[in-house]
Amino acid sequence: MVVVAMDLSPTLRILACVFMMAIQFASGNFVFNVTHKFAGKDKQLSELKSHDTFRHARMLANVDLPLGGDSRADSIGLYFTKIQLGSPPKYYHVQVDTGSDILWVNCAPCSKCPVKTDLGIPLSLYDSKASSTSKKVWCDDGFCSLISQSDTCEPEKKPCSYHVVYGDGSTSDGDFVKDNITLDQVTGNLRTSPLAQQVVFGCGSNQSGQLGQTDSAVDGIMGFGQANTSIISQLAAAGNVKRVFSHCLDNVNGGGIFAVGEVESPVVKTTPLVPNQVHYNVILKGIDVDGEPVDLPPSIASFGGNGGTIIDSGTTLAYLPENLYNSLLKKITARQPVKLHTVQETFACFSFTTDTDKAFPVVNLHFEDSLKMTIYPHDYLFSLRQDMYCFGWQSGGLTTQDGSDVILLGDLVLSNKLVVYDLDNEVIGWVDHNCSSSIKVKDGTGAAYSLGADNLVQSASSIIDGTLVPLLSILISVFYIVTS
Repeated sequence: MVVVAMDLSPTLRILACVFMMAIQFASGNFVFNVTHKFAGKDKQLSELKSHDTFRHARMLANVDLPLGGDSRADSIGLYFTKIQLGSPPKYYHVQVDTGSDILWVNCAPCSKCPVKTDLGIPLSLYDSKASSTSKKVWCDDGFCSLISQSDTCEPEKKPCSYHVVYGDGSTSDGDFVKDNITLDQVTGNLRTSPLAQQVVFGCGSNQSGQLGQTDSAVDGIMGFGQANTSIISQLAAAGNVKRVFSHCLDNVNGGGIFAVGEVESPVVKTTPLVPNQVHYNVILKGIDVDGEPVDLPPSIASFGGNGGTIIDSGTTLAYLPENLYNSLLKKITARQPVKLHTVQETFACFSFTTDTDKAFPVVNLHFEDSLKMTIYPHDYLFSLRQDMYCFGWQSGGLTTQDGSDVILLGDLVLSNKLVVYDLDNEVIGWVDHNCSSSIKVKDGTGAAYSLGADNLVQSASSIIDGTLVPLLSILISVFYIVTS
């Protein structure tokens, strides 16, 4: 048995578990319905950060993925989508993950796969025998060579298998298969039609830990990371899509937009992605609180070692080195004095009865190539109850193996913005946008089509008697194993 760690060191291996997407093919456009994973659920506040902690350990032609849920810390905070696999196509609900690099779903037979969920969705097991287009993937397949760096077919030919280990102890095991994924191709303004494309994905036969819990169970995880094994890379390799996708997370009305392909409008200014990184790393040059600078740790400003700033829409909050966190809160509360107290050992909260947007300052993040991100009080504060607010900023203490500081920016700062990931040009960018409206994307012919916002599940606020939904978290390690 050969175990291959996919370039985890020395960077932090962060896998995004769920978020909203729409994919755009170079030859056409497609649509996915995405729903918030914890729509309508109530969880203890203590689970909010632990969900991000799990994530920190585990971390398309024109295609449109209709979305549901929201990214608010005081509400749902997570998203999942619905895809079709096999022939005839069958629906599966999967978490959407910008940090991971494979798609896997629960498969039959599976004695330890979840059979029910509290999310209000049906769970399904993929059955390769029931699909006329399903094929096994063997250890000598080109796809298997992408995850294994040694000859694993000796002394005999074996299935190409995977073993995923998450930081919270959750695992997924199974074999890779090749089958059709059916996407909703955008054929005009707000119009779609189905299109099937063969992709390789994991057929999970054994899940454990968080992945099997009934409160949060879905059918699998869909990776949109930068590796050649991710869904977007597979679609691009087939010549059907550009390696460009974007999302607009609506934390006001829920849902939003997710698209794959070049965005024509609104115009988005970009900053370079740090090359040769597992995650979406960028160079943060400065922070100010309504114009007053906040000192950055040297390793953040210069990207010393392998530290830096990671954009991760699968994480709900924003995690800062302890000194930076303390300095930022000190600057903010100097502008609007409040008496802070700690809730659930991690959240800085305070009583307040007036308009926070009028009382508290904006926070500006400045990135390489003069790209700015403005975070408003309604973004970085969430209401625990009617007269109590908490900061979404967290003292993360995240570091790489060489000790360099890491800033992790989640939905707290990404909401209500169109965020574009252009892997072909190695840039990422954003612009403030009404995520309940629409965007325009271009296909391979240069034609531009409108993609509208979606919200698959209109759910009530999950704050009841001081409870909060949990938020997703970071994975520490992911290993792919080729074995018999």
